[in-house]
Amino acid sequence: MKKLLCLLFWVPFLSFGQDQIPAQNGSIAIQPILHGTLVVSYQGLTLYVDPYGGAKGFEGQQAADLVLITDIHGDHHNQETLDGLELSQATIIAPQAVAEKLPKDKYKAVVVLANGASTDFSGAKITALPMYNLPETADSRHPKGRGNGYVVEMGGKKLYFSGDTEDIAEMRALKGIDVAFVCMNLPYTMDVEQAASAVSDFKPKVVYPYHYRGTEGLSDVEKFKTLVNAAAPEVEVRLRNWYPEN
Repeated sequence: MKKLLCLLFWVPFLSFGQDQIPAQNGSIAIQPILHGTLVVSYQGLTLYVDPYGGAKGFEGQQAADLVLITDIHGDHHNQETLDGLELSQATIIAPQAVAEKLPKDKYKAVVVLANGASTDFSGAKITALPMYNLPETADSRHPKGRGNGYVVEMGGKKLYFSGDTEDIAEMRALKGIDVAFVCMNLPYTMDVEQAASAVSDFKPKVVYPYHYRGTEGLSDVEKFKTLVNAAAPEVEVRLRNWYPEN
């Protein structure tokens, strides 16, 4: 009976976090949802990144305390998904271009961060970084300064969310990243070779390829892993199912 009660107690926790990252006073739980969307939880703080794909994908998750949105495109700022979630007590962190599109009075607060700015939230530090296409052109899908990548510091760890970007100098110059989520989908961001090259430069302890569905289908994340393993064997590449419908 005691063993059964133990199992019943732990099932919700195990179903919440697919991966656990050891941190101070506990672990950071990471749950991929879809494409560039994930849930991060640590010490009672629940963070949603780029909610997309409908509210159904978040069933069983804790309500968000904090939501990070990287850019204006529908797979990052997806108002239909946001409207389907209980976010009345959530703080949204977003670039100005996204904040301008958010409805008023639906969230606890909206905090605008420009590239290079940072803010603190419940013991976590959030810093906005550039994300953009190369070469920089007037008709770029992702011009520099409009969207944000983010570094989130919590539990003594640094987590990097690339947003839609190529292998920009600001990414290659990152230091001390424990967990990185790096995009790779042509023609919108970069290919697996660019992504692997950048990761081999900044050397996060763990990297997750995410946001890897492009116009030609899913990118070859196994190739990405092979390239990173060859150039930076100290980096752990974690392949997870970001596209459960496939």
